Amino acid sequence: MPRDDASTSDPIGRLQVGRIGRAHGLKGEVAFALISDRTERVAPGAILHTGSRSLTVSASRPHQDRWLLSFKEIKDRTAAEELLGEFVMADPLDASELEDGENVIWVHELVGAEVRDISGALLGPVVAVEDNPASALMVVSINGDEVLVPVVFIVENSPGVVVINPPDGLLDLGKSS
Repeated sequence: MPRDDASTSDPIGRLQVGRIGRAHGLKGEVAFALISDRTERVAPGAILHTGSRSLTVSASRPHQDRWLLSFKEIKDRTAAEELLGEFVMADPLDASELEDGENVIWVHELVGAEVRDISGALLGPVVAVEDNPASALMVVSINGDEVLVPVVFIVENSPGVVVINPPDGLLDLGKSS
C-alpha cells in the first residue's frame, strides 16, 4: 500500500508533506495540515523546508484535524503569519526509519515507473497515484488510455519497474472503444 508523501516533489528530491495554515497564538505557533501518514515528519527536531527556507520543529501537538507546530526559527505571530499557505517539503525517509518488516511502496517512486504484467510485457508508465478508500490506485497510461490499477495487484516493485498481476478484464476497463 502506498505510504507517506504526496506525489509532489521538488528538484532536490524532497517530498511535499503538508501546508502551513494560520498563526495560532502570539508565540509563533502555526496550524499545519499534514498530508503524510508519518507523524515523525512533525516531531521535535524534524527539519522541514518552505521554498529556500529550512525550519526546525521545536514543538508539535495534534489539534482537531491538524497539527500545531512551533519552529526554532519563528519567534512571534508576525513571523508565523508570513508562512501562511506555504507548502512544506521534507527529505525522504530512509529504510532505517521504517519499522522492521514494514512493507512500503512510496508514491513518489511509483510515479514514472514502468508497469509490466507477470509475463514481462510492458503495459505503460504510472502517471499518477490516486487515493481511494479501498486501495490506492495507480493511474497507468496504456496505449493512450488511463487505466486505474489498485496497488494491491503489485507483486514486485523495484526501482523504476512495477510488476502487477491484475484479474482478467481489469486492464480493459479504461480503454476507449
